[in-house]
Amino acid sequence: MKLFSAAIVFTALFSTYSANAQVKKDSISIIKKDTISTKKASFVKGQEYILGGITVTGLQKFSEETVRVFTGLRYGQTIKLPGDKLTSAIKKLYESDQFSDVDVYLAKIDGNTVYLQLDVQELPQLNQVKINGIKKSKAKELLKETELKLGKMVTDNLLVTSKNYFRKKYTDKGFLKTKVSLDVQKDTSDINIVNMSVFIDKGKKIKIKDINFNGNDAISNKKLRGAMKNTKEKFFGRFWKGSKYIEEDYQEDLESILDLYSRQGYRDARILKEGISWNDDNTIDINIDLEEGRQYRFAEILFVGNKEYTDEQLQQVLRIEKGDIYNGAVLKERVSGDGSPTSFDISSEYQNNGYLFSQINAVETKVENDSITVEIRIREDEKARIKKVTVSGNDKTNDHVIFRELRVKPGDLFSRREIIRSIREIGQLGFFDQNVTPDVTPNYGDKTTDINFNVIEKGGSQIELQGGYGGGSFIGTLGLSFNNFSIKNIFNKEAYKPLPTGDGQKLSLRLQSSRTFNTYSFSFTEPWFGGKTPKSLSFSIYQSNQFQLDPQTFDVDRSRKLGITGASIGLGQRLKWPDDFFQLSQTISYQSFQLKNYGFRVGDNVLDNGTLNNLSYNINLTRNSSGPSLIFPTYGSEFSFGIKATLPYSLFTDKDYNQPDNLTAEEQNDFLADKYKWLEYYKLNAKGKWYTSFTDKLVLMTNAEMGFLGFYSDKLGQTPFERYFVGGDGIAQFQLDGRETVGLRGYENNRLSSISGGTIYNKFQLELRYSITDSPSASIYTLGFLEAGNSYDNFRTFNPFNVKRSAGLGVRIFMPAFGLLGIDFAHGFDPLPGQIEKSGWQTHFIIGRQF
Repeated sequence: MKLFSAAIVFTALFSTYSANAQVKKDSISIIKKDTISTKKASFVKGQEYILGGITVTGLQKFSEETVRVFTGLRYGQTIKLPGDKLTSAIKKLYESDQFSDVDVYLAKIDGNTVYLQLDVQELPQLNQVKINGIKKSKAKELLKETELKLGKMVTDNLLVTSKNYFRKKYTDKGFLKTKVSLDVQKDTSDINIVNMSVFIDKGKKIKIKDINFNGNDAISNKKLRGAMKNTKEKFFGRFWKGSKYIEEDYQEDLESILDLYSRQGYRDARILKEGISWNDDNTIDINIDLEEGRQYRFAEILFVGNKEYTDEQLQQVLRIEKGDIYNGAVLKERVSGDGSPTSFDISSEYQNNGYLFSQINAVETKVENDSITVEIRIREDEKARIKKVTVSGNDKTNDHVIFRELRVKPGDLFSRREIIRSIREIGQLGFFDQNVTPDVTPNYGDKTTDINFNVIEKGGSQIELQGGYGGGSFIGTLGLSFNNFSIKNIFNKEAYKPLPTGDGQKLSLRLQSSRTFNTYSFSFTEPWFGGKTPKSLSFSIYQSNQFQLDPQTFDVDRSRKLGITGASIGLGQRLKWPDDFFQLSQTISYQSFQLKNYGFRVGDNVLDNGTLNNLSYNINLTRNSSGPSLIFPTYGSEFSFGIKATLPYSLFTDKDYNQPDNLTAEEQNDFLADKYKWLEYYKLNAKGKWYTSFTDKLVLMTNAEMGFLGFYSDKLGQTPFERYFVGGDGIAQFQLDGRETVGLRGYENNRLSSISGGTIYNKFQLELRYSITDSPSASIYTLGFLEAGNSYDNFRTFNPFNVKRSAGLGVRIFMPAFGLLGIDFAHGFDPLPGQIEKSGWQTHFIIGRQF
């Protein structure tokens, strides 16, 4: 009888565990009387006992000690019969995913000491998986994506989820009749292992033939199908979107249909019935029955609780008038925002003015016939001030470099606009991943808030070390660009990790050499000169030598050369008017061209010896509100207007610049050297870019630009230097005449300009960009573009509508250590100057920043 009592207790114990602990078995056999020790055992329910030992039966691969470790039970500990510790031990065994069955027996009681017996059934281990019915390469790929790994315990759940996964993998590709079966066979080569065979019959791909609507009068079938972004009918030539039926996407499209009705004022619209029907030609039809209901309009729109803003001011933000078609989605966006940084809504306007704790809701208060009265209920609360501002995640960049860019300071009123602006300024530094996350912690008690800007640093330096063969000689290049340099630590050995960084300065050094030329350049920029205001100071110097090459023998005569020495110094300042997106920069630059028996082409003539000088002043007014990232801006615009000019030397002299006839070669050289001793010209450049985001990953970039090169005196005429060369990838090559290269994809480099270069150019561009990834290690986006532009020799030939057109696709990869890399495939629709056949397809490789 005591044994029977023990059985009753344990049955109650584990029945309770099965109900409360949600074990993986539907039922647990608790007592098997023929396996229980025949020794009499009795215990008192609820009394504590000392655990004297645990024996385990049914083991194949595991040891008893391993099972005891899984349970968490220890010899000598106190347990109750029944009790939580024993229940937890059994739960742990099931949660280990190693056992399919666990039975517990009271083996022996010796006074106050109990001995337990566990009878377990181990799950078989997966040894080998073979997928049949598909290509080996595809089978290998599928196995990588599933949980069917060597040594995995084979549970019923694993079999079900794997089967469902394989089937869904193909139904999502349009194979709606895919059949999957799994066969598990015991493998006798080892203990308790199994092999699995998966059979996949994907059948034929099923496409959507027709999408039929019933009950729609207000909105046409075409518009309803257009609202279904994922589910499309079969259509010849549609390569960008297949006509596949994917259940999750289809359900999302049904919501899009109702959203379309809601935006048209049919807020009661509903789907009565929907489903698919099969056709004899292995296609399906989708049938959707609708009830549109009536179309509603806005009646009165009332503002309640507003003190900071008048009704008229709030109405200017809401932009919804009485009588407008009722649009619940637009009402919500105008009240609470659309989630974008540029959202113009009532909630954002309050938060821009300190009302962090404000609450604004739109409530329908009256529905009469087809008119709906709406109250905008506003609880302004008190204004909030910023208590503490911190930054985190910047291991290399010093705090002050980030803090000086922030537009929110302790003590300021809370402003959503200034937080967004701060995110943009951090992103424009180029030292961090574009996903800057502000953590706003409101303190309702004292009406303050703490703000922490969490950043993810990425490499700020680039190293270029390469060698190659070109132009009949080996070319070696060493380029170092440090975009987050710290010059104050240049003599601090401890700061080299591997370089002194963290102060936001830019330093670059480039050395390039071959048999025919060498060039050396150095530049440095301090963006906050003086450390207190955003005034930049930049300095650069370079030296180049080009040696004469015999095109027949490829011999280099280093005694015949063109040497260029140049230097520039610039100052930039952020302006406060018209707004603080404007910046004014001024640069003075000087170039000296030293020719020694070189034969340098100047217009239609050749200059062998002499020294030419180019002293110029450059002033640029720019406005840049694009952001938040330098690499992939999603909003804002960039405008610039620049003037580059030299002194008008010819206006202060009576020299005759008309070349006399019958000059000897030496006299002609002397004449040209004197004529261009001091170059004179002026240049006007204007550029504008706009970024329009459709989603956070899809952005349209619109660009327009124009340049003009002018002269002061008719007697001197146009300078042969500083010309515009249009066409190709836009990457400046080793040029010696100060030319400005302008990219126009779909055409060969510089071929849209005359041999001597143009004095006027214009360019128009549309570029649709899609971001694939924006991780700190690499930012990748694809693009499609339309471009048009041209180069003109003078105003007589200038026609802004006479342009060369192109279109194409490309990809960009930005890696911090190497900069921007890309490739474009472009088709030029027009012929090159002097030709009759269109340019056709061109491939362009992009190296360097092309924004």
